[in-house]
Amino acid sequence: MIFEKLSQIQKRLFVPKANRNDFGKYNYRSCEDILKTVKPLCEELGCVLLMDSEIRVDNGITHIMATAILHDLEDGSEIKSTAGAREEESKKGMDGSQISGSSLSYARKYALAGLFCIDNEKDSDATNEHNTISKKEVDLLLKLWTDAGGTEAQLKDHCKVKALTDITSDQFGKVMQQ
Repeated sequence: MIFEKLSQIQKRLFVPKANRNDFGKYNYRSCEDILKTVKPLCEELGCVLLMDSEIRVDNGITHIMATAILHDLEDGSEIKSTAGAREEESKKGMDGSQISGSSLSYARKYALAGLFCIDNEKDSDATNEHNTISKKEVDLLLKLWTDAGGTEAQLKDHCKVKALTDITSDQFGKVMQQ
């Protein structure tokens, strides 16, 4: 039964790259973005998502291993995905706990991405010379906006565009944060 539920989650789950790294000039999704989006689907389908982690040291190099476990509350079956991240010895501006936390977040994000087959779609600004969002992102944004009680016209007005397809990735990120 867990594979049927996982299939449903994979079909319905879309986590946009709504965060922006201005220094590196790229969009990204975080572990928290994935969790926030998948938890309601898990609840609806009678599943619970568990996260586990462990530390491994190989040849003096520390690796943080994270496992995402999807557990079916009806029959007890489960499926897992594991990913790892190397922990740097030092990183400018970070203390040891911040380095570990950063590695753990990275490993968890990729364990979740593996479990739910979250694709690593190209950033809109990298593939579209006009820096507009994809059709999938337009659909998601409109659904979230209308679910919150807004109209398509209000969304266009809010973003100061004539068509939803004219919304930029920066505008998309700001609206998603709101």
